[in-house]
Amino acid sequence: MAKIEGTESNINQISRISSGTKVKGEITTDSDIRIDGEFDGKLVSKGRVVIGETAVINGDIIGTNVDFWGKIKGNFYVKDTLSLKSSAQVEGDLHIKRLQVELNARFNGSCHMIADGEFEKLSGQQQAPKPQQAAQPVRS
Repeated sequence: MAKIEGTESNINQISRISSGTKVKGEITTDSDIRIDGEFDGKLVSKGRVVIGETAVINGDIIGTNVDFWGKIKGNFYVKDTLSLKSSAQVEGDLHIKRLQVELNARFNGSCHMIADGEFEKLSGQQQAPKPQQAAQPVRS
């Protein structure tokens, strides 16, 4: 078991796309994910997203916290913190609560700092409203 920020986590609970692997489509996960290969599509994670130096992403990343070293043509929707590391190359827009940028990271796009509650709306992660019960007829 690996220890991550005060909680115990099984290493098998971390999804991984290794260098040399190409994936197209949509990935949705409740756990952490690391990408070092190529990904074309939409990534949605409730855990931590780590994009390594060799990763190439074409599409959007939606998550709570993202550490980014790779290359992306797409948008970020980050509920808490996006950390652009020194080798990051970003072509796209940021919709984030917090941003950390290291020296030499490259970013071309617009940045929108979101307020609490805006993440779900912007990222398309809003939960459908619960259906209301039909009113019962009044009997006389």
